[in-house]
Amino acid sequence: MPLSLSRRATLGLSALPVAALLAVAGLAPLPFTVAQPGGTSDVLGEHDGKPVITIEGAQTRDTSGELRMTTILATGPDADVDFGDVVDGWFRTDRAVMPRDAVYPSGGSVKEIEEHNVAEMRKSQNSAVAAALNYLDEDPAKVKVDLELAGIGGPSAGLLFSLGIVDKLDGDGAGGDLTGGRSIAGTGTIDADGKVGPVGGVSLKTQAAKRDGATVFLVPKAECADAQAELPKGLRLIPVTSLEQTVEALRALDKGGDVPSC
Repeated sequence: MPLSLSRRATLGLSALPVAALLAVAGLAPLPFTVAQPGGTSDVLGEHDGKPVITIEGAQTRDTSGELRMTTILATGPDADVDFGDVVDGWFRTDRAVMPRDAVYPSGGSVKEIEEHNVAEMRKSQNSAVAAALNYLDEDPAKVKVDLELAGIGGPSAGLLFSLGIVDKLDGDGAGGDLTGGRSIAGTGTIDADGKVGPVGGVSLKTQAAKRDGATVFLVPKAECADAQAELPKGLRLIPVTSLEQTVEALRALDKGGDVPSC
């Protein structure tokens, strides 16, 4: 005899496989990384007892204020991120869920990924030095710049390194500090020609900047919307596109001029 089921019973039975799938998904690792605000470091100061920027072959100046590079703290490339972690991250403003491939290169071991990130940081440092010396018309054969910031990977500190070199060598170009004595944070890649590029994780970096006392945040112009999404109260955004334009914006900020905004 055929079995007849009510609509409610049919829906109830249909829900069982779905619930089972969700239960499995809750336990299975997913291809995501969960990130949160990381540390910040003042490139004009010291890190682990050593100056972050050391310059030989040119006269340097004492600086005031801070230029803070910002980071995110992400789950490792081999960490298991499950459905619960993803849902939790989606509902928190101090967390971000990102595809793992957007944070780490795919196809490598943990050691290979770490080596890749260190190589990216070193490449970024070389570009930052070239950009700063090109901007100041300094001879790279005569001026040696050493950058020390161990334990940080990736290229996102490039802009801040360049600004630190400019401040130590030239300040605002008129005898003052490029920072105007402020605590300024930011992020952005940079190439040898001084072009600033996007980095990702900006909304988390603004939170780290505010936490560590910054009042101004330099953001790649292409990431203005991301930076505004969870912008902490009292933190001013300045969109930037190049080293030259960033220096001009900081000069205008100090003198009450026209400063770009997102």
